[in-house]
Amino acid sequence: MTVPNLDDALAKLYGLPLPAIELIKLRGDASTRSYFRVRVIEGGARSPRSVIAMQLPEDAFGSDEGGKPADSKRLPFLEIAALLDSKGLPVPSVYVEDLTNGIILLEDLGDTTFEQHLRGTPRAEWRRLYGAAVDLLAELHERCASLSEASIVSRRHFDRELIDWELDHFREWGLEVPFGALDEAQSATLHGAFSNIGSAIEAMPEGFVHRDYQSKNLMVAPNGQLTLLDFQDALRGPRVYDLVALLCDSYVSLDLGLQESMIDRYAALRRIEPTELRREFWLVTLHRKLKDAGRFVFIDRVRNNPDFLQWYPQSLRYVGRALEQSPDFEGLGRLLAEAIPGFPDSVAKPASALE
Repeated sequence: MTVPNLDDALAKLYGLPLPAIELIKLRGDASTRSYFRVRVIEGGARSPRSVIAMQLPEDAFGSDEGGKPADSKRLPFLEIAALLDSKGLPVPSVYVEDLTNGIILLEDLGDTTFEQHLRGTPRAEWRRLYGAAVDLLAELHERCASLSEASIVSRRHFDRELIDWELDHFREWGLEVPFGALDEAQSATLHGAFSNIGSAIEAMPEGFVHRDYQSKNLMVAPNGQLTLLDFQDALRGPRVYDLVALLCDSYVSLDLGLQESMIDRYAALRRIEPTELRREFWLVTLHRKLKDAGRFVFIDRVRNNPDFLQWYPQSLRYVGRALEQSPDFEGLGRLLAEAIPGFPDSVAKPASALE
């Protein structure tokens, strides 16, 4: 374990002499950032007794999630954290910014993510839990509906270039890397389907997009309150995008009935006609879940992290469900069934490059 240089950040928070600490490396999942829990084990009554240290990568302003680079003098995570906090939304407190050493000290929210909370809760209670997550999402979108043009969120857009990049990410990593190059006819079918998906999404009503509002990015407090994480890529985009991320989460298998009830719940909260929202939802699901499938292979092949390959099949099960709800894309469904063994419901986890 490479130990981060925490001295300056800890001095800003606790003063000198520095307290004696215990440093615990945490899982960072697919992030390029590293995380540590810092516990004060000696140091009198100094508080907080535990903080999270975020260690930034060398290119802290960069992203391999596609889209244009941030045109911001402040780190996007910090700028958006301040924005959300100013709107009264639940985000971790930022205690110290030590960008010279690539360290941010954050509030310690514990270890229970929404995903972990779900797995420890009977499915009969999931409707209540998802209701809370949908309510928070609607509140997030309502409070961030009108932002200053100077906001980094207003300056970034889920435009056609990014839509196409994400679809092509699936073609390369989710399709051709594990299963081989497409032939000319298959390539033409895929291109046509992707073009239609892109045009449909491009024409959708827009709003604030967290961009990864899913079960691993919501923390659950002991009282059940949810807190937002991983919002540094927020931008303007399809109003339904975050709802898709939550209800077609690759890490959780949801039945269609629960998905539809939560779509209706969100539609009522945001005063959107539910039939239209469902149409948008399943089209964006095609886009998002194809991208996610490609992303999981990319993380294995490029970052040498095979942990996410297990979620590749669930992503494609959601693609199959979206195709059932989107009759205009029968050709795409046939192509995926030809190219991916077992598509959509019996797809195997791809082999890792490390095997």
